[in-house]
This record gives sequence, structure tokens and C-alpha cells, in this order.
Amino acid sequence: MLRGKVLVIDDEKFILKSLKQHLEKEGCEVLTAESGEEGLEIYKADTPDIVLLDLNMPGISGNETLNVLKKLNSDVIVIIITAYGDIEAAVSAIKQGAYDFVEKPFELNRITVLIKKALETIHLKRKVDYFREEKHDTYSFDNIIGVSAAIRDVITLARKVSESDANTILIQGESGTGKSLLARAIHYHSPRASEPFVEVTCTAIPETLIESELFGHEKGAFTDARSAKKGLFEVADGGTIYLDEIGDIKLSTQAKLLRALEEKTFKRVGGLKDIAVNVRIIATTNKKDLEGAVREGTFRADLYYRLKVFPIFIPPLRERKEDIIPLAMHYIKRFNKEFRRNVQGISPEAEKLLADYPWYGNARELRNIIERICILEDTDIIYPEHLPSEIVNHVATAPEAGEDTSIADLPEEGLSLKEAERRLIEKALKKSQGNQTKAAVLLGISRDALRYKMQKLGLL
Repeated sequence: MLRGKVLVIDDEKFILKSLKQHLEKEGCEVLTAESGEEGLEIYKADTPDIVLLDLNMPGISGNETLNVLKKLNSDVIVIIITAYGDIEAAVSAIKQGAYDFVEKPFELNRITVLIKKALETIHLKRKVDYFREEKHDTYSFDNIIGVSAAIRDVITLARKVSESDANTILIQGESGTGKSLLARAIHYHSPRASEPFVEVTCTAIPETLIESELFGHEKGAFTDARSAKKGLFEVADGGTIYLDEIGDIKLSTQAKLLRALEEKTFKRVGGLKDIAVNVRIIATTNKKDLEGAVREGTFRADLYYRLKVFPIFIPPLRERKEDIIPLAMHYIKRFNKEFRRNVQGISPEAEKLLADYPWYGNARELRNIIERICILEDTDIIYPEHLPSEIVNHVATAPEAGEDTSIADLPEEGLSLKEAERRLIEKALKKSQGNQTKAAVLLGISRDALRYKMQKLGLL
């Protein structure tokens, strides 16, 4: 059974009657009009899925009606009904955007097949539109949570870049800062949103295979190449290719990547033919000093500066502390929905602990902790006792605001390294009143490292 609304526009009443009866038996809702003018009014009022349109009518012609329909809705599916032998007019209508055509006299079964194909096209497009809209919402810039000036500046720049013609974007930041989310937001808010987004985790592909994965290979290019294979650049044509941790790509592949960026062409492994593609590259790295890799010769300078046309740096969470609590509340709402919890908020004491923690794992670490609490704890409010010990202990041993934390009057000259180390440790222990954890914080080392040194120096 067909499911859809069809408008038939034809000046022959017999054709209107026969099509209406047939399509209603097939399950369609059918509207009819005897002229182009009437058909346009009905279309504006009811917006049917498909229009069956006769080309040869008095008044507004079929071609004129088609033009107006396309202006009202560029995606409207119009099937042309044309007189026998008038193929040239039908082809002209196809060029104007018609879906297909049938010649009079036509078989009703032929109409059924066309309507079925057209409805399948409509349903597929609706699914694609839904998927695209879902991705657009999932990877919205609004889902990048933060109130700090730093993160708002990042979002503002990313929005501008997403709408631009920029073909290369370099996102830098520590692991867990949200580089992947930002890359997807840029793609799904760009004119390329309906085209592929292809992710390549450079560290996950063996060095010997990455060139073949990116650019494809021809049959027989190497031992296991039993058939030709498209590379990810070809798959991403028209869209975006996301190269995560680009700093780990080997130099030989960097050279081919640079050519693909500059000339928009490449050759498959073992191939001779240039393949042209139109892709945007978004590259990310957590390397603090990609310029340092350039100086060391492990990353090509020309590729680095080609990628750095639009650089975006995401600051670590510890440098934008005002974002910690809003981000935590965002994760609470998310996991409340996912795990059917009802966590309402965070106590002031727990907020202070979260805000003072350095978050070396950034937003990913915060998300994992909130998820763990929502799964394991049966509570409406998150209190300090619900937080992991590393957060509580870190802040509990941190110096109070305004407290003198200097222990760094260096021991007098002439002491051995061992004796100088002993005196620094003794000074830290005295200042922390024997609290080893606080002493370790003052010294900038872990408590285990402090205990090891104390044992070695005979202070335990």
C-alpha cells in the first residue's frame, strides 16, 4: 500500500477521475485540479507530497506551473504527464527539476511504480534531513558549555570559521578539552553539513597503513591489495576529514598530505592517475609544542603553516575555573536523563572542591566523575563525601589563600646534593607541621615520592 498525498493537475476530467480512483485504491490521499492556477492554490493550502502535472493545459502552462511549484518548494516531486511523442517537452521539464515523466496514454501500473519510487525518495530524504538535524543539535555550539571569556572566544572564532571557505583548520589543546566536539560542531554548522564527516585517529592506524587508509590503493599495490580501494579522502569528498592527533603522522605521509591540501589532488598507493577531491581538513593535536616538532624535524614546517591558517586553541579547564560548575551541571542533566536519576545540584562545599581541583584530564575527567556519581550514588545533592578521594585530598592539603608557601630559600652553598635535598624536605615538613601530603604539595612532588626520599635519607 502506498502512503502519501498526491495532487493531480490535468484539464481532462476522465484522467483526473481514473487517477484518483486508482491511487486511492493504492492507499494514497488524492487531490485534483483542472488547471495550473487551481493546482497552485491547492498546493499552497495542502502541500502534497507528489504532483502529477500535465504539460499541455489552457491558461498557465505545465512548464509555468512547474516553475512556480519549484519556487514554492525546491524539493517538490513533480511527475510530468505529456502527450505521446512530445519527448522534447518532457526532457525540458526534467531539466527544470521534474522528477520523471509518463506519456499518454499511460498504464496505471506505470503510475503506481513511479509514485512508489517517488515516495521512497521522499522518505529517504526525510530520514537524511532528520539525521542531519539531529547531528546539528547533538554537535551544536550551544553544547560547548562555558561562561568564561576564553571559551566564548573559542566558540565565536569556530562559528566564523565554520561558515567560511577555510579548507584547513588546526585545533590545539590538551586531551579532554573537547577538540573532537568542536571539530564536529564546525562541520555540522558549515555548508558541508550534508556531506560526509570522516574521522581518522592517526595514532590508531599502523604507520605502514596510514597512507593507504588516507589515499587508497590500486590492485596489486602491495601483497594484500587484491582489489582497488578508495581512501578516506575520496570517501570524504565534498565534506570534512578530521585528522585527530596529526602530529603523529610520519614525514613521508605528511608530504603527500601537503600536496593534497595545496593541489586538491593525490594519487592512490600504486596509482598513476591524479584524483581530485574537495575536502575541508580539520586537524587536532594535544602536543603542546607542534612548532617544537617542526624545529626537531619530526613535523614538516610547510605542512604546519598550511594547517595553521585558522588555528584554534582550547585552554585547559584549570585555566578557566568559572566553567567547571556549569560544565558539571550540564553533565548532571545529561546523566539524569540517561540513568533516570534526579540529582538536583551540588553543595557549596563540593562546588569549592571541584573548582579548586586542577583537572589534568580536563572536561573528560569531570564528565567521568559526574557519570560515576550518578550511577553509584543515590542522592539528590552531590556532597564532598560523594567525590573521589583524589579531589578531596588534593584540596584538603592545598594551602589556604594568602598562606606563605615559600620554602625556597636555597640551602647554603657547599652542601652536597643529598644534604641540600634533606634540608629542603625538613623545611617543608616543618612548615606543614609534619603533614607529609602538605609537604609534598609545597615541594611540588607526590606524597609517594616524598616518602621514598625520606626513607632514602633516613627521615622515616
